[in-house]
Amino acid sequence: MRWRPLENGKNMRYLALDIGEKRVGLAVSDASGRMASPLRVLSHAEVFSLAPPFRQLLEDYQPEMLVVGLPLSMDGRENSQAALVREQAEKIATAAGLPLRFVDERLSSAEARRVLRAGGLDARGMRGKTDKIAASLFLQAYLDGGCAVDRKTDEPI
Repeated sequence: MRWRPLENGKNMRYLALDIGEKRVGLAVSDASGRMASPLRVLSHAEVFSLAPPFRQLLEDYQPEMLVVGLPLSMDGRENSQAALVREQAEKIATAAGLPLRFVDERLSSAEARRVLRAGGLDARGMRGKTDKIAASLFLQAYLDGGCAVDRKTDEPI
């Protein structure tokens, strides 16, 4: 795996958001910006309104950048769901006062389910875990330099 030099040549903590239709999975990097870990899943309302649970995560981890999974179509194009996620992510980033990067999140949820199944969980046991695992997977890929998408052009960086 490749290690991505961090923004402006310094260590940064990143907070990843896997924005779904009802829930948002969250993952965070370590302070050096090298390793991603799943955090938790919050409702849309908690994240979009910067409700206390989300604000507490921002205070506890003090991320310097949001990394949001962009659900591109399988051919790499942005679809209506990706446009909605982009719009929502911009609002969250503005409200939180944080810079924003988008990453390709194609198949991250499927991979998260595979990882959880391999850990012995059934569909019931996976509830509430898939979104945060998916966020940690695409955040780790971003940290490793594997799936960053430029926020203006949607081209890989």
